[in-house]
Amino acid sequence: MMAIACGREFKDGELAIFGVGLSMLAGYFAKRNHAPNLTAFTEGGIYGSTPVGGLPWGIEDNRISANATSFTNAIDALSMLVASGRVDNAVLGCAQVDKYGNINTSGIWKEGKQPWKSGRYNLPKKRLNGSGGANEIAIGAKKYLIMAKHQKFRFAERVDYISSPGYLNGGKDREKYGYPGGGPAAIITNLGILRPDPISKEFFLDAYYNYSSIEEVQANTGWELKVSTDVKIVPEPTQDELENLRYIDETGFLRK
Repeated sequence: MMAIACGREFKDGELAIFGVGLSMLAGYFAKRNHAPNLTAFTEGGIYGSTPVGGLPWGIEDNRISANATSFTNAIDALSMLVASGRVDNAVLGCAQVDKYGNINTSGIWKEGKQPWKSGRYNLPKKRLNGSGGANEIAIGAKKYLIMAKHQKFRFAERVDYISSPGYLNGGKDREKYGYPGGGPAAIITNLGILRPDPISKEFFLDAYYNYSSIEEVQANTGWELKVSTDVKIVPEPTQDELENLRYIDETGFLRK
């Protein structure tokens, strides 16, 4: 459901950057299902390819590089394409995300010891992998999507540390820093879809799945989640969508 709901957000003709796993599944599902002219690349510089023989294990392995249009490098991918504002769409994951779409992939701190509370960076309780290319994507892409499992500790009112900026403190904060990109367009979870308010930029519940509920989504969110006056149920996958999704994940790697 997350991959299909996320894939539906992509439009034909877009230039998009994907990471491995659900991100690639969503993006290449969209390319096969309804966006045949979508052009994809990875932060390692593999440009214009589609997976061969199932989803790749990494961003440069043979399954993603066998039919690439071109090979370049991370500097070209993240600087020339992403940071310049040329990329239309992307998918990012997170360890934490807050009500303004800020992403934390750097670490988890003890309560009260977060850098924004203490005024300095100190050692986290748990160190994470860092932002990789996500910071460049969050700043430069025209828009991007966030995928995350919907859990209260993960959906924090304020992230412990901003690894990749969303709308910072809301409103027009992104403009203050001159970011060329537009910010996160949606947060896709296993319970529903959140979107930013056009003025405050605080994320609200726009849709939920037929197996979840408004109450369940709110109970698993760490801030007082607002609900759209036009909240709806996400349409179930069609037979064609399921076939196209499983064609991309032909080895069943993400279903195991």
